[in-house]
Amino acid sequence: HAGLDAGITLLDTADIYAPTWDAFGHNEIFAAEALKTWSGTKEQKAKVVIATKAGITRQPGERWGRNGTLDYLLRAAEASAGRLGVDKIDLWQHHRLDPDVVFETQFSNVLALKERGIVDQIGVSNYDANQLEIAVKMGGTPEEGGIVSVQNEFSPRYRYDLDVLEVCEKYGITFLPWSPLGGVRTKSEISEASVFEELAPKYSASPFALALAWEMRYSSSVLPIPGATRAESILDCVSATEIELSDDDFATISANLPEQAEYSSELLPKP
Repeated sequence: HAGLDAGITLLDTADIYAPTWDAFGHNEIFAAEALKTWSGTKEQKAKVVIATKAGITRQPGERWGRNGTLDYLLRAAEASAGRLGVDKIDLWQHHRLDPDVVFETQFSNVLALKERGIVDQIGVSNYDANQLEIAVKMGGTPEEGGIVSVQNEFSPRYRYDLDVLEVCEKYGITFLPWSPLGGVRTKSEISEASVFEELAPKYSASPFALALAWEMRYSSSVLPIPGATRAESILDCVSATEIELSDDDFATISANLPEQAEYSSELLPKP
C-alpha cells in the first residue's frame, strides 16, 4: 500500500512465489488482495498492472523443474488469472525456458496464451539475445502486439546480459532487471568502499536508491523491479526516480562497479 500510495503502478509476481511448494500461487493472491484493499480510487487502481509469470514447476519435497508445454502453460495462466481475480492477465511473462521443448515450439505456446485471450500482454524472462530476436520475429514488437517486456538479471554486480538490453532498446521493449540491487555494498577493486556508498551523501540518497538511479540512467528501457519487505525500503526505492545523476557521476559509477558475479547457473553456459 505504501508503494501504491507513492505512485508505483507495476506489481511483479509469479505463480511459484510462495513460502512452500504446497502454497503455490501465494504471492499472486497476496498482490491481488493488496490492490483490492488499497484506498486508491477506481481510476488509480485501473492504472496498476499486476504482472505474473509461469513456466517453473514446484512439487512435493521442494522439487523444482520447468514445463514449457502448451497444456501446462495454459493451465498455469488460467490458474494465475483465477488467483488474481481477473478475466485477463495484464502482463504474463514466460518465467524460464524448458530444456526439453524446442525453443520455437515453446514460444509458440507462449503466444497461444494471448491468442486465446487469457493474457493481455506477453513478456519473457531469462532469454538470451538470440532467443529474444527469434521471439520478436515470431510474435512481433510491442507496437505489433508482441513482446513488451524482458526480465533478466541486471545489477551493478551482474552485467552479462547487456546484449539483451540492446535488443530491448532496438525494439522498444521494456527491460525489467530482477535482483537490481546486487552488489551495491560489494567493495570494488578500485575503491575501499562501494562507489554507491561514496556518492550517496552527495545526492542525499541511500546507496540502494543511487544504484537504481544508475540503472535507469544506463538505458531508458530499464525499469528496475526491486523487492522489499518494509514500507521504508519501498519508499527508498521510489526515491531513485527523483535522482538526476550528473554525467561525471554516472561515468564514475560505471568505471568503479564491483567485480562481476558468476554467470547464473539458471541459464545456459555463456558463449
